[in-house]
Amino acid sequence: MTAHQRREQLLDVSRRLFAEKGFEQTSVEEIAARAEVSKPVVYEHFGGKEGIYAVIVDREVQALTGALSGALDEGGHPKVMVERSALALLDYIETSEDGFRILVRDSPVAQATGTFSSLIGDVATQVEHLLAAQFKKQHLDPRTAPIYAQMLVGMVALTGQHWLDARSPKKADVAAALVNLAWNGLSGMERRPRLTSAAPVKRRAAKGDTEAVGGLPKDGTPVE
Repeated sequence: MTAHQRREQLLDVSRRLFAEKGFEQTSVEEIAARAEVSKPVVYEHFGGKEGIYAVIVDREVQALTGALSGALDEGGHPKVMVERSALALLDYIETSEDGFRILVRDSPVAQATGTFSSLIGDVATQVEHLLAAQFKKQHLDPRTAPIYAQMLVGMVALTGQHWLDARSPKKADVAAALVNLAWNGLSGMERRPRLTSAAPVKRRAAKGDTEAVGGLPKDGTPVE
């Protein structure tokens, strides 16, 4: 086996282990045992499990970002772009199940980039520009595009996490449902959304103003 082949073998073995057990619960000993090599071989190629993890995450981030960026870069009607983006994520989950499980797990503290949240943030930034342009056409405030972009991308990502385990309904049906909610929600947006049924929040009494029992101020009047 060449050095390159050994390196790829270690990456494949580690990818499966990280997906099964997570970073913290996976040891260099397990990686070496699964690959049927000694621990020094793992250290020689990657310096430790942190090095292996970094390479794996980088590859997965590139794969998913490339798929989502490709869906957005093709242009076209905004609804079609939402459809392509939803399908791109579900396609990635379907073909790279281990990779997606690694991305959605908590990364080690030293891993500043490559986490699923940072990846979603990057995608949301791309979507933000599309929403801002669409908002202008609908006479909505384009300055609100960033928060709506986070909501939209987060909705798709969390649905993808659920579908990873459920695998029901079919991929096309999940994508259609996502687009139905996202697109029709965007189409019917109000210019100045307001809560209509939220109960008023009562002011908390200052510390020391209430009795130990009953929660009323010392003068007996209820807190407004």
